[in-house]
Amino acid sequence: MKKNNLTLIIMLLLGLVAGALVGQLLSSVPGASFLTKSVGLSWQPKADLLVIKYDLELEVKLNIISIAGLAAAFWIYRKL
Repeated sequence: MKKNNLTLIIMLLLGLVAGALVGQLLSSVPGASFLTKSVGLSWQPKADLLVIKYDLELEVKLNIISIAGLAAAFWIYRKL
């Protein structure tokens, strides 16, 4: 498989999504509450240039398990 930036980005996004899904599944386990507590990061760029106006909102919720999924995806990418 050819390694390029698009493959890396897709792998990292899949790792984040997989980690978030595992975090959702473990949210009902009382002993794993420290692993599933999420922190939200948001970014809201806006511009009004008289001709065009845009407003974009990007929000990411991270927890320890999603970061572990990100690390696992990067490790798998390196092994390809």
